[in-house]
Amino acid sequence: MLIHIPGVFSRDEVGRIREALEQADWADGKITAGHQSAKAKHNLQLPESHPLSKEIGAAMLERLWSHPVFMSAALPNKVFPPLLNCYRVGDTFDFHIDNAVRQARGNPERVRTDLSTTLFFSNPEDYDGGELVIQDTFGTREIKLAAGDLVLYPGTSLHKVNPVTRGVRYASFFWTQSLVREDAQRALLFEMDTAIQRLTQDVPDHPSLIQLTGTYHNLLRRWVEV
Repeated sequence: MLIHIPGVFSRDEVGRIREALEQADWADGKITAGHQSAKAKHNLQLPESHPLSKEIGAAMLERLWSHPVFMSAALPNKVFPPLLNCYRVGDTFDFHIDNAVRQARGNPERVRTDLSTTLFFSNPEDYDGGELVIQDTFGTREIKLAAGDLVLYPGTSLHKVNPVTRGVRYASFFWTQSLVREDAQRALLFEMDTAIQRLTQDVPDHPSLIQLTGTYHNLLRRWVEV
């Protein structure tokens, strides 16, 4: 299940973030890569402890924790704090699958990476190449979203970032441990919740809504891990 969430940050907010990122001191992106991923990863990244990384990451999570689509699709339990990366001309990250478990530096809590999220801070016209390529059951998808938009996708997916051939690609990424481990189960719950919300708007007094809502919560109760 791939979910596109537009407009997490406004155009003005993205502009201010971009200006800050352009002036930041970047480090080698391999600092958070696993052993195999490090062989494929060629980009720049802000260290986890960088104040800008913490500030932008906190703002992202604050927005997403009150965003109905993200909450419905991800059913988040806990997250690995958002990180920021930069791809310049020639930078790339070849096909890989993210580590199953992540642990933030200095934090004893481990996060199972059920879901991956990428939020774009560069518009498609700002750079050539740099597409996020995801292989899933529906085939291969190439994703290049507007600045301020994000894509949510299963952490089990084989994915890569194509080489940047012009300009600079700025983005943030993080992982979520969901209350529901299996992507297929999350997809069913998301579809049901979306239908319930639409029915609530269109026919708010329909008696079937109570039954559907009850079925949703009974499925969630069956599948949830806390």
